[in-house]
Parts: sequence; C-alpha cells; structure tokens
Amino acid sequence: MTAQIESIALDNGLTVINSAVTRIWITANEPTTYALATTGSGTSQALGYKSFGAGSTFGAPGAGAGTSRAVTSASVTDGTITTSGTAAWWAACSESSLYAHGSLASNQAVTAGNSFTLGQFAITIPNH
Repeated sequence: MTAQIESIALDNGLTVINSAVTRIWITANEPTTYALATTGSGTSQALGYKSFGAGSTFGAPGAGAGTSRAVTSASVTDGTITTSGTAAWWAACSESSLYAHGSLASNQAVTAGNSFTLGQFAITIPNH
C-alpha cells in the first residue's frame, strides 16, 4: 500500500525554501551545486542575481495544480547582471546552499552591468 503524504508534511518541505532562500540567480548552465549557481568564473556559470532577503523571495506554501503544494517566487524587476553570457537557468539559494533550480522559459543573452527581469515561478511538490 502506498502512503499518502498530507499537505502539512509537504508544506514543511516547502517552508524551508520560503524561510531560507535569499537570492535568485540566473546562470548559463544547469546549476546542480551552490558553487555552480553562484560563481561566475570558468564557464561563466553565474550571470546575475536578485537579492530579496530570507522570507521575501518566495511566498508561504499553498495549493498548487491538482493536489500538489507549491511556493511561488516574487517577480524579479531589477536583477543585477554581473557577467555577460546567455542565461538559461534560475537557481534559488540561501547564503550557503542551493535549494532548487529550473530552466528559464527561453534563453536570453545578457550583458554585465545591465539588469534583468524574471516573472514569478512556482516550486511544486506533487502529492500522488
């Protein structure tokens, strides 16, 4: 018999994202570690970021599509581009850890010194 995980347990998994994540980074390549998400050396992995502060980057957990639970990011309206390149991914990080990452809807060429925008996106945990 398969166990059903209730909303309270799913929400607690998402609450740490809401409470710990302070920045959204944009990167050239898939950021599978904190170092790849936040370092702009080598292959220019990290291209820029927006710092919101803990508790301000994502909202509280709530209902997602179907029976899933989700947190939704704040919109980025004035992110800082630190390294020129082609942005393809986003990464949600605290000051020392990578919590989630995903691909952008489309790749975008960015130039150091400019700013970037990014619409809201959801991080979802499905309830099967």
